[in-house]
Amino acid sequence: MSEKSPRSRNPPPAPTAKPQAPSSLRLQKLLAAAGLGSRREIEGWIAAGRVSVNGHVARLGDRAGPGDSIAVDGKPVARPKPAQPRVLLYHKPVGELVTRNDPGGRRTVFDSLPSGRWVAVGRLDLNSSGLLLLTDSGELANRLMHPRYEIERQYEVRVHGELRAGELEKLRAGVDLEDGPGGFTAIEAMTERKATGTNRWYRVALREGRNREVRRLFEALGHAVSRLVRVRYGPVALPADLAPGRWRELENPAILQRL
Repeated sequence: MSEKSPRSRNPPPAPTAKPQAPSSLRLQKLLAAAGLGSRREIEGWIAAGRVSVNGHVARLGDRAGPGDSIAVDGKPVARPKPAQPRVLLYHKPVGELVTRNDPGGRRTVFDSLPSGRWVAVGRLDLNSSGLLLLTDSGELANRLMHPRYEIERQYEVRVHGELRAGELEKLRAGVDLEDGPGGFTAIEAMTERKATGTNRWYRVALREGRNREVRRLFEALGHAVSRLVRVRYGPVALPADLAPGRWRELENPAILQRL
């Protein structure tokens, strides 16, 4: 009868941290960001068994996510809160481009902004003015622009000629454009804006940001747009006291992250 091999006296290795979410980071990077030491120094701590994740001794290469508990020498590590993205409200004047560089040397909105890596949330064309949001978070900018979230934009528009009832209904129901049907979620005449000659003012809203869509919708019915001002993007309105060419930081950017 063959002899049974003796069982190993060594306990099975402790399980490492649970499967990691895409937002997880390597332990040495995460702990260095918390100000506990350099990455190289923390790698030495991990190799020496001084770091644990969810009660298990960590190994080099382990990662941790927002829901994991980390300890060094048995003492829990306070996790730094992720920095809130910054958001600027800029009152874009007519004649500025929403681009970083213009080969023609024309002025851009970035010429008026504080230093930083700002990302424009959508665009306003050269002849349009009003509220432009900019953020230092590419992720937030993409979310605010993505058609999936249908974030409403509101504009005040001066057009040539008064719209008839049937035209108003068409603009609400949808108009065929070259890149697909489009329409306003709301449209109303602005009685508080004084008509000048044959021009009339309308307040409109829509939930997408296709190129020059507001202008093209009116033009599809034969009404040229002579002024276009964006006054709201989602829950953020253009402040009445923010002059063209000036910016202001949004005090509570969390209202945009919840959209």
